[in-house]
Amino acid sequence: MAKLNQISLNLKSAILNLKAEITNYQLPITKGKTVVNLAEGVQIVSFALLAAMMIGAALGVVLITNIVYSAFLLGGVFISIAGMYILLNADFVAAAQILIYVGAVNVLILFAIMLVNKREDFAPVRNAWIRKGTTALVCAGLFVLLSTMFLATPWAISTDVPNAAESSIVQIGKHFFSDYLLPFELASVLLLMAMVGAIILARREFLPDVLQQAPNVQQEVLTLPERPRELVPAASDTSTLTRNKGARNK
Repeated sequence: MAKLNQISLNLKSAILNLKAEITNYQLPITKGKTVVNLAEGVQIVSFALLAAMMIGAALGVVLITNIVYSAFLLGGVFISIAGMYILLNADFVAAAQILIYVGAVNVLILFAIMLVNKREDFAPVRNAWIRKGTTALVCAGLFVLLSTMFLATPWAISTDVPNAAESSIVQIGKHFFSDYLLPFELASVLLLMAMVGAIILARREFLPDVLQQAPNVQQEVLTLPERPRELVPAASDTSTLTRNKGARNK
């Protein structure tokens, strides 16, 4: 038994060493005097494809007049963002992006568009240039803010290997319940309010009329017109009618 245990331990160590060598292996691609790592090249190509997909889908959301197509392209934007999270080794955030934004928010937008189904032309708005100017200022401010964040962020690839025993889910949970506890609780309260409002709107038709009507408001009662009643003859009239019928038959 001791020999078998020793053999199994040796096999496990050999497999682990082989995996480590495979993961750490770098195939250099030389072009002139520059050496390009194959893994970095794949990441760069994947990032470029996801960025092109995101920008194209976002432009389609804004420029396409059909709102259903815009909603589908918005789902493409969410999927490309999830791909960015996968490139950053944030698998849990990518899964949450797919489940929440693609599976819930985007589907909710599509259902709202298909259920409302309003085909009305856009009415001209007075002083539309004020709204357009305000929108342009907000977009310019967001662009400046993102540009400063882009320039201030250190984009160099870190060589520090994170602790393998502590996954990203554990780190996210620690940050949620330590640094971001108040925003986390506020978000949960907002979600609870949205859920209660959706339940009330969905069950509004099943509520009794007494609850829907205020106590001081008089309810108008609709009465259907009655069917005209047939005249019932008296006893003497019935006897004369039967005699007349008998005489006619004779």
